[in-house]
Amino acid sequence: MIRSLNDIIKLREKIRIENRKVVFTNGCFDIIHKGHVTYLNEAKSLGDHLIVGINSDDSVKRLKGKDRPVNNEYDRAFVLDNLKSVDDVLIFNEDTPYHIIKEIIPDLLVKGGDWKEEDIVGSDIVKKNGGKVISLQFVNDYSTTNILEKIEKLR
Repeated sequence: MIRSLNDIIKLREKIRIENRKVVFTNGCFDIIHKGHVTYLNEAKSLGDHLIVGINSDDSVKRLKGKDRPVNNEYDRAFVLDNLKSVDDVLIFNEDTPYHIIKEIIPDLLVKGGDWKEEDIVGSDIVKKNGGKVISLQFVNDYSTTNILEKIEKLR
């Protein structure tokens, strides 16, 4: 379900009471590809409830440039929300999800293998609260940038 931060905070407390594990990850997820799906499936397998934070359109523009995102935040959230592995989606406008992580304190914080554990935003919060930070194996040859480069070559 696509939720607000307030709804996610309430849900997080319910999940904590039920003694279930929350996994949190984030990204732009501009053009969903096999690498994303593999990574999200693996993230979900680590816990009971997967929450995915996605950068808003404004945030993606700041991070990736004026021509991005290709797909708007609502379309990206819709696609993610309809993947089997994803339980909840949250759109955030900041460049990083630090504030979200601080509010929900997930049991596991997960990023793709192109991130070193110590560079993962919010790792300090999660570790301080007894959680784990995991950098999953990178899925080679799959990226939105690669897809856009292929499309450009076809023009």
